[in-house]
Amino acid sequence: MKIPIKIHLTCSLLFCVCASAPVAAQEPFHPPLRADDNLGVTPQSAAAFDAFHTAMGLSELRHSERSTLFPFFNGPAVFPSEFRSIDGSGNNETDLLRGAADIPLLRISPVGYADGVGTPGGVGQKSPREISNLVVAQAAPIPNTKNASDYLWQWGQFLDHDMSLTPVATPAQNFVIPVPLGDPVFDPTGTGTKSLGFKRSLFVLVNNVRQQVNVNTAYIDASQVYGSDEARAQELRMLDGSGKLKSSANNLLPFNLNGFDNQPDTTSAFFLTGDVRANETTGLTVLQTLFMREHNFWADSFKNADPTLDDDGIYFRARAMVGAEIEVITYRDFIPLLLGANALTPYAGYNPDVDPGIANEFSTAAFRVGHTMLSEQLLRFDANGVSIGDLNLHDTHFSPSTITGPGIEPYLRGLAKQPAQQVDAFIVDEMRNFLFGPASGFDLAALNMQRGRDHGLPRYNQVRIAYGLAPITSFRQITRDTSLQAKLASAYATPDDIDIWVGALAEKHMTGKMVGETIFTILKDQFERLRDGDRFWYQSYLDAATVQSLEATTLANIIRRNTPITTELQPNVFRVPRN
Repeated sequence: MKIPIKIHLTCSLLFCVCASAPVAAQEPFHPPLRADDNLGVTPQSAAAFDAFHTAMGLSELRHSERSTLFPFFNGPAVFPSEFRSIDGSGNNETDLLRGAADIPLLRISPVGYADGVGTPGGVGQKSPREISNLVVAQAAPIPNTKNASDYLWQWGQFLDHDMSLTPVATPAQNFVIPVPLGDPVFDPTGTGTKSLGFKRSLFVLVNNVRQQVNVNTAYIDASQVYGSDEARAQELRMLDGSGKLKSSANNLLPFNLNGFDNQPDTTSAFFLTGDVRANETTGLTVLQTLFMREHNFWADSFKNADPTLDDDGIYFRARAMVGAEIEVITYRDFIPLLLGANALTPYAGYNPDVDPGIANEFSTAAFRVGHTMLSEQLLRFDANGVSIGDLNLHDTHFSPSTITGPGIEPYLRGLAKQPAQQVDAFIVDEMRNFLFGPASGFDLAALNMQRGRDHGLPRYNQVRIAYGLAPITSFRQITRDTSLQAKLASAYATPDDIDIWVGALAEKHMTGKMVGETIFTILKDQFERLRDGDRFWYQSYLDAATVQSLEATTLANIIRRNTPITTELQPNVFRVPRN
């Protein structure tokens, strides 16, 4: 079976914060197809679809031609007669770019740029590094109270790389983070001249306002495994009739042999996956490896069930199963643990009026909640449960050798054994005081605040109001912890001044949940839209028997069938056993 070719409608797009004059709240916008001429046209109808092609210098297409190029243009998606496009286009039948790669992030709250259009925010506020020192420093481990394991934050990172990626602008636009005089880590000699490097995000101007670009698909479609553009997707495939993804020795990820865009560089020293950040941490690379293997498991299954299937037929079927598994695990295990049981409204089927696009408030602030869950080290265990030595977290960054030697199994065991840190306003020093050598450094908390200012996120109370929450009038309303109240007061004059990432994390937790109401509300909104606005959502896309089978599949099941691991993992790896 040959899969119809999909047109790759890619915007040629590139990657602010008002203290004094709030900008009126804006409805989430739909970007023009081509940012370079700022057409301002959105494919809301068949006529608009033709207008797009005319604007792009292409001939108009009759409805019959549209149906040939986009066979999904009419009717609901049904497996296996229809598959997702690689770049996410065409998921919505009337707004073909909704949720696709290379479109701007949505905004739910008003822009917070200093000049209302693009100058970074934070005017009159302390440096993010100073706020990090005053508020975010964590002196000792603070394990969470829900028995959540490290899989909670590790799955969150893996999932995040499916939904969003906003790279830095080209050419680079520096927006350095000033280091306070005498900072004990980054300016110990008291020069007063130190700063932490930071570059502004890729952006496009929409109505002359700077908007950041998501170059990944918004949908939960396993794009971190397969890619969000056709060239990368093809590079990852064997294309030998098996429908499989490439691998390297010992069934590890393939290396980047052909210079594809990758972090930290494009050399063959690093693994290649659907997302450029796969080498960012060892735990992330482990999950990327696991789901490469899971794709190949499904490829073998489909090939054995129907030997007449060609390479495309196998590949797209296996890809659909992997994407569905990620949806199931996220909504059955990850979200209820983080947000509490029944946090989301029940699924009522696909709604084409729902925009699944990733909100700037979600990707730049609220979903960075996992950063507070990190411990100082990553645990490793052999099959007998004996430690083979922990790794300091900073030693796991961009280090394929941590896997090529021992394999992925020691980490899969370790993630299940260590409790995640509590969701709070604090981050361990491994992620706050990390030196990359004598000339540069890294503070994850400071970076998060600076990114919010770069993206023009408004401050804490403005975001709360935009999401339907009451503004906070005192630090006591945020937290019962008097020590944290004092820290917030030392960094900010009033709650109105708080950076959204800091304020949201400082909130007291809602009953039965691991987060406060701001993070809860932003995540609830995003995850409901991702589900309801996806025409390929597994519950409406797949037949009842397949849905039932997938909903009985756990992450532990996937680990066991793709590794030698057997009984040493608990059935629910997201929770550490109490004993």
